[in-house]
Amino acid sequence: MSSDNLSGDNPAGNPHPDASAADSSVDAKIFSAVLTPHRSLGPTGFLIFMLCIGGISFTTGVFFVMLGAWPIFGFFGLDVFLVYWAFRANYRTARAYEEVTVTANELTVRQVSHRGRVREWTLNPLWVKLDRIVHEEFGIERLFLVSHGRRLPIAVFLGPAEKASFAHALSKALGEARRGPTRTVLE
Repeated sequence: MSSDNLSGDNPAGNPHPDASAADSSVDAKIFSAVLTPHRSLGPTGFLIFMLCIGGISFTTGVFFVMLGAWPIFGFFGLDVFLVYWAFRANYRTARAYEEVTVTANELTVRQVSHRGRVREWTLNPLWVKLDRIVHEEFGIERLFLVSHGRRLPIAVFLGPAEKASFAHALSKALGEARRGPTRTVLE
């Protein structure tokens, strides 16, 4: 069994051959979410922060040059470069995201790393259970989709309150998928 497919039902991630294309209500999305890492400092804030750090380092470096300790000026420039590099590395990792989609027939989880590596799982919503690891003081720490004895961690980017909200919405969608499509009877 592939590590990228918990259910083993559909390793290619393609629609089942016996799925009927005539019933479009079965394939309608019940739930869809794209989860991304939170970064509290946007591009404008980053620019302002770097200008402040650069200005402080430059001013302090000039002070040391005037005292005759000119090699210290280079170390202040190195500090600014290292802070810039650390923030850029942090922003690169923010490119990662996770897509969770629930239809009446399947639950699809697609995780894309910051390097663009894609991993996708297709599960049957009838067999999936949402498992939570809860800390009594902090709330939900981890969320897992459990199917056929295997666990898939999801929503790793989110904080405890966001995980609770996401878990509630996903549980509701899985319940709706288990009930099946509803039909409107016209008289």
